[in-house]
Amino acid sequence: MPIPSRVLASGTSPLATTSINGDGAVALVALGSTAADALQLSAVWNTITTSSASTGVKLQPTEAGAFVGIRNDSGQTVTVYPFNTSTTINAGATSLSLATAKTVLLFAPSATTWASVLTA
Repeated sequence: MPIPSRVLASGTSPLATTSINGDGAVALVALGSTAADALQLSAVWNTITTSSASTGVKLQPTEAGAFVGIRNDSGQTVTVYPFNTSTTINAGATSLSLATAKTVLLFAPSATTWASVLTA
Protein backbone atom coordinates (compact mmCIF):
# COMPACT_ATOMS: atom_id res chain seq x y z
CA MET A 1 0.00 0.00 0.00
CA PRO A 2 1.33 3.46 -0.86
CA ILE A 3 2.44 5.77 1.94
CA PRO A 4 0.83 9.24 1.60
CA SER A 5 3.97 11.24 2.40
CA ARG A 6 5.94 9.37 -0.25
CA VAL A 7 3.22 9.81 -2.87
CA LEU A 8 3.12 13.56 -2.13
CA ALA A 9 6.93 13.78 -2.18
CA SER A 10 6.92 12.37 -5.70
CA GLY A 11 5.09 15.48 -6.87
CA THR A 12 1.58 14.05 -6.90
CA SER A 13 -1.19 16.50 -6.01
CA PRO A 14 -2.98 16.20 -2.64
CA LEU A 15 -6.25 15.24 -4.38
CA ALA A 16 -4.57 12.50 -6.41
CA THR A 17 -2.77 11.28 -3.27
CA THR A 18 -6.13 10.91 -1.49
CA SER A 19 -7.48 9.00 -4.48
CA ILE A 20 -4.51 6.64 -4.36
CA ASN A 21 -4.31 6.16 -0.57
CA GLY A 22 -7.85 6.75 0.61
CA ASP A 23 -9.10 9.27 3.12
CA GLY A 24 -9.90 8.99 6.81
CA ALA A 25 -12.74 9.99 9.11
CA VAL A 26 -12.51 10.05 12.90
CA ALA A 27 -14.94 10.77 15.74
CA LEU A 28 -17.83 9.17 13.86
CA VAL A 29 -21.14 8.55 15.63
CA ALA A 30 -23.02 5.34 14.72
CA LEU A 31 -26.71 6.02 14.12
CA GLY A 32 -30.04 4.33 13.56
CA SER A 33 -31.13 0.77 14.09
CA THR A 34 -31.45 -0.44 10.46
CA ALA A 35 -29.56 -0.09 7.20
CA ALA A 36 -32.00 2.66 6.20
CA ASP A 37 -31.03 5.01 9.04
CA ALA A 38 -27.45 3.95 9.84
CA LEU A 39 -24.59 6.43 9.46
CA GLN A 40 -23.47 6.48 5.80
CA LEU A 41 -19.68 6.11 5.67
CA SER A 42 -17.90 8.24 3.09
CA ALA A 43 -14.21 7.66 3.90
CA VAL A 44 -11.98 4.66 3.29
CA TRP A 45 -10.55 4.52 6.84
CA ASN A 46 -13.14 5.15 9.59
CA THR A 47 -13.06 5.38 13.39
CA ILE A 48 -16.32 5.22 15.35
CA THR A 49 -15.97 6.87 18.74
CA THR A 50 -19.61 7.19 19.81
CA SER A 51 -22.58 4.86 19.60
CA SER A 52 -25.61 3.73 21.50
CA ALA A 53 -26.75 0.12 21.71
CA SER A 54 -28.06 -1.29 18.41
CA THR A 55 -26.75 1.51 16.18
CA GLY A 56 -24.77 1.10 13.00
CA VAL A 57 -22.95 2.32 9.93
CA LYS A 58 -23.53 1.71 6.22
CA LEU A 59 -20.81 0.98 3.69
CA GLN A 60 -20.35 2.82 0.41
CA PRO A 61 -21.70 1.25 -2.79
CA THR A 62 -19.78 -1.93 -3.54
CA GLU A 63 -17.17 -1.76 -6.28
CA ALA A 64 -14.93 -4.73 -7.09
CA GLY A 65 -11.49 -4.09 -5.61
CA ALA A 66 -12.65 -1.56 -3.00
CA PHE A 67 -11.33 -1.51 0.58
CA VAL A 68 -12.90 -0.02 3.72
CA GLY A 69 -11.45 -0.08 7.23
CA ILE A 70 -13.55 0.50 10.33
CA ARG A 71 -12.29 0.83 13.93
CA ASN A 72 -14.89 0.71 16.72
CA ASP A 73 -13.79 2.66 19.81
CA SER A 74 -17.35 3.54 20.86
CA GLY A 75 -17.82 1.25 23.84
CA GLN A 76 -20.76 -0.53 22.17
CA THR A 77 -21.07 -3.17 19.47
CA VAL A 78 -22.10 -1.56 16.17
CA THR A 79 -23.68 -3.13 13.10
CA VAL A 80 -22.07 -2.70 9.68
CA TYR A 81 -24.52 -2.82 6.76
CA PRO A 82 -23.87 -3.05 3.03
CA PHE A 83 -25.07 -0.11 0.91
CA ASN A 84 -28.10 -1.94 -0.46
CA THR A 85 -29.97 -5.23 -0.19
CA SER A 86 -28.42 -6.67 -3.35
CA THR A 87 -25.01 -6.67 -1.63
CA THR A 88 -23.91 -9.09 1.10
CA ILE A 89 -21.08 -9.36 3.60
CA ASN A 90 -19.14 -12.62 3.86
CA ALA A 91 -21.09 -14.47 1.16
CA GLY A 92 -24.62 -14.10 2.34
CA ALA A 93 -24.94 -12.02 5.53
CA THR A 94 -26.98 -8.83 5.50
CA SER A 95 -24.81 -7.20 8.18
CA LEU A 96 -21.74 -7.64 10.37
CA SER A 97 -21.43 -7.02 14.12
CA LEU A 98 -18.31 -5.10 15.14
CA ALA A 99 -17.54 -5.30 18.85
CA THR A 100 -15.94 -2.43 20.72
CA ALA A 101 -12.13 -2.17 20.52
CA LYS A 102 -12.15 -4.17 17.27
CA THR A 103 -11.19 -3.29 13.71
CA VAL A 104 -12.53 -4.77 10.49
CA LEU A 105 -11.03 -4.51 7.03
CA LEU A 106 -13.61 -5.10 4.32
CA PHE A 107 -12.72 -5.75 0.71
CA ALA A 108 -14.95 -6.31 -2.30
CA PRO A 109 -13.99 -9.28 -4.45
CA SER A 110 -17.02 -8.52 -6.65
CA ALA A 111 -19.61 -5.80 -7.15
CA THR A 112 -22.10 -7.61 -4.90
CA THR A 113 -20.01 -9.00 -2.02
CA TRP A 114 -17.91 -7.61 0.80
CA ALA A 115 -15.53 -9.98 2.60
CA SER A 116 -14.11 -9.14 6.02
CA VAL A 117 -10.97 -9.61 8.09
CA LEU A 118 -11.68 -8.96 11.77
CA THR A 119 -9.06 -8.29 14.45
CA ALA A 120 -8.87 -10.69 17.39
